[in-house]
Amino acid sequence: MAPITLDDLAQALTECAGSDEEVPLRTEAIDTPFADLGYDSLALLETAALMQQRYGVTLTDDEVGEIGTPREFLDLVNTATARAA
Repeated sequence: MAPITLDDLAQALTECAGSDEEVPLRTEAIDTPFADLGYDSLALLETAALMQQRYGVTLTDDEVGEIGTPREFLDLVNTATARAA
């Protein structure tokens, strides 16, 4: 399976929680904390559930709770995908 990209994550976040037009999820925001991007822990949990549906990647609530930035989310999801393969 191809790695999940920042665009994939941005689409999932938008579907689950909407988006803040003032702080788009772009490459320059990859290390910006989710809280600064307008996403709370519930948005991340819903996004993780959507990732599970789409890509078969299972993340625990504790794992999701420790994610701080889009880069961390992608690293965790892509590592879990590689383990599952």
